[in-house]
Amino acid sequence: MPPVKLAVLGVGRWGVHLLRNFLAHPHAQVVAIADPNADRLTAVADDFQLAASIQRSIDWLQVLHTPNLEAVAIVTPASLHEALIEAALTQKLHVLAEKPLTLHPEAARRLCELSDRQQRQLVVDHTYLFHPAIQQGQQQIPQLGRLRYGYATRTHPAPIRQDVDVLWDLAIHDLSIFNFWLRSRPIRVQAQAQSWRSDRADLAWVKLEYPSGFGATLHLCWSNPDKQRRMGIVGDRGTLIFDELDSAVLRWLPSEGEVRASLDALSFAQTEPLWQVCDHFLACIQHNQPSPTSSGWVGAELVQILAALTASLQQDGAWVAIEDWQQAEVRKAE
Repeated sequence: MPPVKLAVLGVGRWGVHLLRNFLAHPHAQVVAIADPNADRLTAVADDFQLAASIQRSIDWLQVLHTPNLEAVAIVTPASLHEALIEAALTQKLHVLAEKPLTLHPEAARRLCELSDRQQRQLVVDHTYLFHPAIQQGQQQIPQLGRLRYGYATRTHPAPIRQDVDVLWDLAIHDLSIFNFWLRSRPIRVQAQAQSWRSDRADLAWVKLEYPSGFGATLHLCWSNPDKQRRMGIVGDRGTLIFDELDSAVLRWLPSEGEVRASLDALSFAQTEPLWQVCDHFLACIQHNQPSPTSSGWVGAELVQILAALTASLQQDGAWVAIEDWQQAEVRKAE
């Protein structure tokens, strides 16, 4: 098959990594990049020694009309996702969107429906779902026995995003991993938060409850001096731990009667998750089949959960039932 002609909209901190991977991929041909910062465009073009034939534009929408364009990667502030994704799908372009898909559940659902009607693929860059350690971890869950609880800590001092709060920036990662590992979604959620460094929440404590009764607690913060990326699931026959900073996924399976047991490091392929995202997106295009891992519908589901967590914050940390809240949102939109 000929390479997919695509454009990258947004070449900031994360966009340049997508650009790097697409430039190196044999099934992709980057034909355009866009960013409102003209100096940034010039710097990126110089850094990657882009061919003169690759269009550069400060106008997002102009790039969508590039001749023979087939797909776009949208790596812009989250507030712009809805309009740009809708415009791209309307042009019958395939779309890879940075997380979160949108900031509103109804908009996310509408974009998924548009993608289905246009028969174009909408994939969300939930990078952790393509991490070999996370994929290996899912296979270990049955060995843990009856699951008791889960936990996650995701903190750092920077960067602080200006378009969303700490919930929408960080919680989405752990939500996507827990849902992937458990092959389920929460039925109710709770969130409490504080703000120190901005008018947005930069510390949040989140609780999730799943249909099985399994519960998880998330600690998310932009104000910690140390960076942490660690999560785990505890069962009555073992524990699974993913420590990203140690590049390790660990399993603890104690023998009968043992009080202590060692953690076994599990092996997994050392491939860049973002490369896997790009490769997966291109395969979805070439076969014109929805992503079984991170489709627009998966992204929309995570947006619904994040919106419910925001509702919990607005209700002083009250538990919010996902289905009840979702039905209310549907009635409101009708």
